[in-house]
Amino acid sequence: MVSTHILSAYDEDLKFLTRRISEMGGLAEQMVSDSVRALVNGDAALAQKVISDDVILDHAEREVGDKAIVTIARRQPMAADLREIMGSIRIASDLERVGDLGKNTAKRVIAVQGTGVPRRLARGIEHLSELALVQLKEVLDVYTTRSPDKAVSIRERDEEIDAMYTSLFREMLTYMMEDPRNITTCTHLLFCAKNIERIGDHATNIAETIYYMATGAQPEGERPKDDTANTVGAVTE
Repeated sequence: MVSTHILSAYDEDLKFLTRRISEMGGLAEQMVSDSVRALVNGDAALAQKVISDDVILDHAEREVGDKAIVTIARRQPMAADLREIMGSIRIASDLERVGDLGKNTAKRVIAVQGTGVPRRLARGIEHLSELALVQLKEVLDVYTTRSPDKAVSIRERDEEIDAMYTSLFREMLTYMMEDPRNITTCTHLLFCAKNIERIGDHATNIAETIYYMATGAQPEGERPKDDTANTVGAVTE
């Protein structure tokens, strides 16, 4: 018979992982939001804060990984319990990458300060980030409820962000063709838009992980994609 003390300690380990994942999610959301605001407003101080916050997110991911490894070694969990721990590692990794993408966007702020961001493109980037942040927030809510149905619903909406990114990508190409002086600024903005689009991909990864944690299976069918910009030389970073 497993002692009550051992079960209690194991529950505390799982609560630690859940709490840290939630904290990472909140910080990752804030970093993305701040990085876009810094980009649109040319706010170098806010951009530097985002860059500094990335260290906190990196540390939290290491904490989750370390706690997960120790918990597996000590408790030797099976089935759903093991999925819970392995899922925490995967989600923490995705959230750390979201933070990296926010940091990469913040690093572009200085580069575009001299010319500023054209208002029409700024609106497009803001709209794209709103879609990505809604998806990220909703998937973090699903992490709390562990609803496989809602996880699948979020996964199927990934193409909305892809379509918005494609539209913005083409608009920036038009700006560059209209006036070569726009090329440098728009190139930086293309990297930023791609960073934001990839945040949607990580939210979708998290949705798939939650589905696996809840059911022990992977979602059926291919992930929906509508990112035709990749066929015409989309940027990566």
